[in-house]
Amino acid sequence: MIVWLLLIGYHSLLAQSKTGLSKIAVLAFYNLENFYDTKDNGLVDDNEFTALGAKHYNEGIYQNKILHLATVIKEIGEQFTKDGAALLGVVEIENDTVLQDLVSHPLLRSRKYQIVHYDSKDKRGIDVALLYNPKYFKPIHSTSIHVNLPSSTGVKYETRDILMVHGLLDGDSIYLFVNHWPSKRGGEDKTTASRNAAAATCRNEIDRIQSKEPRAKILVMGDFNDNPDSYSISTILKTSGNAQRLNPGFLFNPWLKIFKQGRGTLANQDVWSLFDQVLISSFWLSNEQTGFHFKYALIHQTNAMVENSGRYRGYPMRTWDGNNYRGGFSDHFPSYIVVLKPLQPEIDH
Repeated sequence: MIVWLLLIGYHSLLAQSKTGLSKIAVLAFYNLENFYDTKDNGLVDDNEFTALGAKHYNEGIYQNKILHLATVIKEIGEQFTKDGAALLGVVEIENDTVLQDLVSHPLLRSRKYQIVHYDSKDKRGIDVALLYNPKYFKPIHSTSIHVNLPSSTGVKYETRDILMVHGLLDGDSIYLFVNHWPSKRGGEDKTTASRNAAAATCRNEIDRIQSKEPRAKILVMGDFNDNPDSYSISTILKTSGNAQRLNPGFLFNPWLKIFKQGRGTLANQDVWSLFDQVLISSFWLSNEQTGFHFKYALIHQTNAMVENSGRYRGYPMRTWDGNNYRGGFSDHFPSYIVVLKPLQPEIDH
């Protein structure tokens, strides 16, 4: 199914690009799974990712992790454009040091990816960030949005901030949110309120933008730790999988149909989930505008990224199984959308 969709998109976009009618951009998201450096910074709970920690983390493992992540990131969307992802939201990263090492890798160096990153107060010391290709995107303003989580015990619990970046995507003004909502660790019933709080925080910012710019192009991506049909996404964040009947202010969620087909970006106990999503406001759907419009939503998956044996057979090939190093890529597959921008035809003189 994935290969079939990719081939349809590939040939369609090739036909358009050959006639010079459209410019292609790939907008992607990837959970990098515990992308830590090897140092104990003493400020967060990252002791396990040191040579003396339970994972016996070392420079060799770190460099192999960088190689694997760079390999995947280079390939995302390359069948549509040699530039790959113009924008890439990433989560589960410790700091900007690991990102600098990643974008400096020989596989990615020529793209000259730049970084937007803020430290957050998450207990595990993991943050969210945006990588962008300056050939496509110019940031104007960015900020880190704190998520206040509910607490029944009075103990303050911190999660990842939401990153908001406003900028120009080849001249298109866009607002981009990178999210990593609280996990289901401890049980779904006990953690639902935390994800609902993150969804409400993000929705409030979207409402603020749309109140001033009703036709704003908004891009919401992340590991939501909830599926496309979850209450936090469908109701609080206000999304719909029906592009033809989208209520005012709602976001289009192309992943709902894909999820209902049984596909996902991660698996647990042989059940697939699609936590990794890229959502868009309604103005991305118009192909009558002069800017970018939505064309496809895809999951990036290659044979090398998939476990081929054992109890995780068919799952994303992960880096860690508890404290056991498996030498994979990530326990999530990346997701991305393809957008097209009409080009003005050349006039013969």
